[in-house]
Amino acid sequence: MLPKDFSQELLLEWGISIGMAIVVFLVGRIVINVIVKIAKHAMEKGGMDALLVNFVSSIMRWVLMLFVIIAALEQLGVDTTSLVALLGAAGIAVGLALKDSLQNFASGVMLIVFRPFKNGDFVDAGGVTGVVEHIGIFTTTMKTGDNKEVIVPNGQVYGGTITNFSARSTRRVDMVVGIAYDADIRKAKNILLDILNADERVLKDPAPVVAVSELADSSVNFVVRPWVNSGDYWAVLWDTNEKVKYAFDEAGIGIPFPQMELHVNKAE
Repeated sequence: MLPKDFSQELLLEWGISIGMAIVVFLVGRIVINVIVKIAKHAMEKGGMDALLVNFVSSIMRWVLMLFVIIAALEQLGVDTTSLVALLGAAGIAVGLALKDSLQNFASGVMLIVFRPFKNGDFVDAGGVTGVVEHIGIFTTTMKTGDNKEVIVPNGQVYGGTITNFSARSTRRVDMVVGIAYDADIRKAKNILLDILNADERVLKDPAPVVAVSELADSSVNFVVRPWVNSGDYWAVLWDTNEKVKYAFDEAGIGIPFPQMELHVNKAE
């Protein structure tokens, strides 16, 4: 049986250790809240995305809390060296197991920080062409032209070429129009220019371009390049193709198409 004085001394020592551990934990939590609050305010003031701000704040809070817990355990006399080594080994194992997820996470952070596109942009990224609906930490959600929802891993998006069709306020419509060799080139060119100049959606600056680009095997090809607001791109492209066909038909200008001549030698 332990002497009474020794028992009291042991209880007092344990009581002080427990008290110090509680103080370290409580003070640590207060300090963490202050640090996270300051960091969050700085990130928000810097214009960082709200999703990334919340995520980074949560990660920061849990990492700092881990240090506080280790410091509190040290006050109780617990050897934290082996605990830290165990946590490090566990972290490596988890990192290897979640390699793809971590890659998607890192890519998501890059997408949010560098902003190659934003919600509502029409892009070609990760093998998908559509409108961006949501940029998450691990995936990006896109809506295709036929109203399908496609969820693309961020690693696939950020690791490939990103074409943002909405990044600029204007776009150039590139069309190639072919006419027959026996057609009047000047007349065809004037018709094409009249069609573009009559369309209010076609911008005057830069001016539209109509020029002979190629003397092909069966046609004389014009490049037709009007500049339009990005939102008018497809409408102008489709409408112009239709107007060109009607105008050429009325003017008697032929548009070549593939043909095959079959010669049959009839035996006597």
